[in-house]
Amino acid sequence: MKSNQTLSLAVVGLALAGWVGYSFYTAYQPQPMRIQGMIEAQQYSISSKVPGRIDQVLVRKGDNIEKGQLIFTLHSPEIEAKLEQAKAGEKAAGALAQEAETGARSQQIQASKDQWLKAKAAADLMEKTYQRVNNLYADGVVAEQKRDEARTQWQAAKYTESAAFQMYQMAKEGAREETKVAAAEKVRMAAGQVAEVEAFAADTQIESWFEGEVAQVLLQSGELAPQGFPVVTITDTKDAWAVLNVREDYLKHFKKGDTFEAYLPALDRSEQFVVAHIAVMGDFATWRSTDASQGFDLRTFEIEARPVNQDSELRVGMSLVVEL
Repeated sequence: MKSNQTLSLAVVGLALAGWVGYSFYTAYQPQPMRIQGMIEAQQYSISSKVPGRIDQVLVRKGDNIEKGQLIFTLHSPEIEAKLEQAKAGEKAAGALAQEAETGARSQQIQASKDQWLKAKAAADLMEKTYQRVNNLYADGVVAEQKRDEARTQWQAAKYTESAAFQMYQMAKEGAREETKVAAAEKVRMAAGQVAEVEAFAADTQIESWFEGEVAQVLLQSGELAPQGFPVVTITDTKDAWAVLNVREDYLKHFKKGDTFEAYLPALDRSEQFVVAHIAVMGDFATWRSTDASQGFDLRTFEIEARPVNQDSELRVGMSLVVEL
């Protein structure tokens, strides 16, 4: 009986010694290094290139958005007024170009011809008058002064006839080729101005260029939206990645293209990630001195990793843990 008790005590003592030894062994074993990261995703800002007052916001936070879907509308009386002005200018330029191509109206041509015929008749009359006065001068009836006056009036009438004839020719020929080209170019310029204002007007109906989920709605109906101010932000949940800040002495575990496993507490499961990018320049976000006497330290590098299986359940801000 006594020997059995002794044996039991020996067994208990050995077990206790083994447990203490194992505890000391495990206590002095190196602990796994844990690196915590965060999920990020591509975000887009939906804004307008023209300022205006928000008319309607057609989405809410959490809505899933398709590419080309109408997001919000603007009310801008200034753009509407400018569009009317531009269209009026285009019509005026077109009318001038048409006039240049068509030339003068038949009534204008006839009026110019009548002015020329009138001037020609006056010139013929002054020529006859001069011949009579010259004959009288030769007979000594009139003074030389009278003859010179008649001759001057005849010459002036000839110049008036020539000017009237040139005006008549211009009316028949119409505008010069350079004038027609200039008028046509003014039409093109006016059309460009209309197209520009129409583009601004179209940008009061803002559609999404991306697919994703509405993350924020920053302005509401009735508020003023400055040019380029983000009214709605969209998160592309299908384009998510993990960001880790890794100290450089652990950087050997993360090479571009390597795969590692990370635990996501929010989803209570592990996911596989592939290293996609390693920051070229280190940062001092966290550091540890390697030589206190010389002041050397370890830098931190930012690593981006893409999930092997892109999962829409990944949300911005989720934590993930990697054990090395």
